[in-house]
Amino acid sequence: MKKFIYVDGQGLDTAEAYRLIVGCVVPRPIAWITTINGQGRVNAAPFSSYNYVATDPPMVAVNITSKGDVLKDTARNIRDSGQFVVNIANEATMEAMHASAQEYPPDVSETDALGIDLLPSTRIKPPRIAASPVQLECRLDQFIALGKGHNTLYIGEVLAFHLSSDVYDGQRVDSVAMRPVARLGGPYYSGLGEIFHRPMLQRPPGGEGWIHQTGTQFPPLKSD
Repeated sequence: MKKFIYVDGQGLDTAEAYRLIVGCVVPRPIAWITTINGQGRVNAAPFSSYNYVATDPPMVAVNITSKGDVLKDTARNIRDSGQFVVNIANEATMEAMHASAQEYPPDVSETDALGIDLLPSTRIKPPRIAASPVQLECRLDQFIALGKGHNTLYIGEVLAFHLSSDVYDGQRVDSVAMRPVARLGGPYYSGLGEIFHRPMLQRPPGGEGWIHQTGTQFPPLKSD
């Protein structure tokens, strides 16, 4: 019989709570966010407390912590401009993404310091990271203070998708070809690893991967 160690979730200090939650909630997708400040300086930083939260319209959310009353550059830029880009980090961009997590002074652009190539966005001012296979142009919808106020959830509407033809055929995104990286606890990242296929038991919007009770799969399986 398995043995369990009980940890009371109430009264944990911030460091212990962080270690537990990031060790348990894995793997976590990474939002490699680009923003721009009032002087036009580009900031790039990765955040792994991130996911999609709505489909109509498409919306994503990222939790950004603060140090007391001091906002991180990304959070401040999002609040000031109402705009940000989520760039998907993959195996090819992992080293640059990881390097951009270090703390640079506010007057230093991570993209300049690390030589990260950028592309102009279509609907918003912050640029996109050229090497990322998927880039989401987002407009801030709302932000919500969580818990004791050290964490803020920023929710953005996706105004535009930019998808490499290597991972998108005009209908579906090939998640395997994207080769995304995810965050684990401590100093660890992960790739996709082994892929497990199971049919969808409830039909999602668009029917992707769903099998009707008649046995018909949507989309139909490709013939060999």
